[in-house]
Amino acid sequence: MTYSSRATLNHVFTFIQVFEAEGGIQSYVKNILQAYLSLESQTVNLKTVEVFLLRDGKNCQNPFDVPPFKFHYLKRTNPYKERLKFSATLFYCLWQKRPNHVFCGHINLAPLTQIICQPLGIPYTVLTYGKEVWERLPNLQQQALASAAEIWTISRYSRDRACAANNLDSNKIKILSCMVDGDTFTPGPKSPRLIEKYGLEGAKVLMTVARLWSGDIYKGVDVTIRALGAIAKVFPEVKYLVIGRGDDQPRLAKLATDLGVRDRVVFAGFVPTEELAEHYRVADAYIMPSQEGFGIVYLEAMACGKPVLSGDADGSADPLQDGRVGWQVPHRSPDAVAAACIEILKGEDRRCNGEWLRSEALALFSKDAMKEQLKQLLYRT
Repeated sequence: MTYSSRATLNHVFTFIQVFEAEGGIQSYVKNILQAYLSLESQTVNLKTVEVFLLRDGKNCQNPFDVPPFKFHYLKRTNPYKERLKFSATLFYCLWQKRPNHVFCGHINLAPLTQIICQPLGIPYTVLTYGKEVWERLPNLQQQALASAAEIWTISRYSRDRACAANNLDSNKIKILSCMVDGDTFTPGPKSPRLIEKYGLEGAKVLMTVARLWSGDIYKGVDVTIRALGAIAKVFPEVKYLVIGRGDDQPRLAKLATDLGVRDRVVFAGFVPTEELAEHYRVADAYIMPSQEGFGIVYLEAMACGKPVLSGDADGSADPLQDGRVGWQVPHRSPDAVAAACIEILKGEDRRCNGEWLRSEALALFSKDAMKEQLKQLLYRT
């Protein structure tokens, strides 16, 4: 594809919540905003880019609130008034400024985006991520997707599941992969402070970073706990560091107790993003037999030089490059997880080479890679 050296773009973005919530979607959106900003200083001339945030307030911590972005913080205490204000403000902006394109940041905003954009003749793209589009959607959301100029998603798996569930044209769906910050997530020695804090002296450490919510048992923390007994027969010093918080932790702790491995499981609770790299370095392997739309955490672990294990039927096939750089196993099989963990901890496979892992991850999923993908997509719209 060819494009001019200095094109002008005039865009509008809409999101539900980015800065007052934590999670994979929020991290991904922030990476898009960062990539967008970097384009402005290179090949793209951006006019003011309007960004509408339904549930973020003016006092949120937003490092991207700089030109060319103009953020609209629409959070209200009354949900009805919140949506009304969001709808009215967005309509006025689109009617007055007639942007080149609108990027709708969540399927739940897509029907409203269609209702406003279509009469004004403004094309729009819907951003999708994972499980929110994996099942059959309500008719209004399906219609909004069908009428969109494009649909962006994060992996081949999410594309294929969304198409199958909602009868979408796969040619309309474009992939904008997740990225990892190779300057933040770097290899390094194990922190003595964390080793002492979590009681990991002399241990072989498996680690997972995940929400521990009862609605998210697909993350596979329980499966890994069930695998610990078999792993311990080969590596008696194994411990499992679980980073994250949520209402499912009591069930997981009871499971570990019932299986006689409670002393091997360390629940670290919430860890701020700026401290995650130090925690990855403590691990000997990153283990998450899950069903992900993509799985940014796998990239973070590999960028820190840590071998990774994922499920074998989800979006993690993209960061693990179809198993070339990591282990993919049936995500609800403790036996498969145990066998793979034992192999990883032996360290004889090329996929345990930290320097090689980091290089392979950054080659496809660095900041620069995402920026190039985004540039190509923007010129298609």
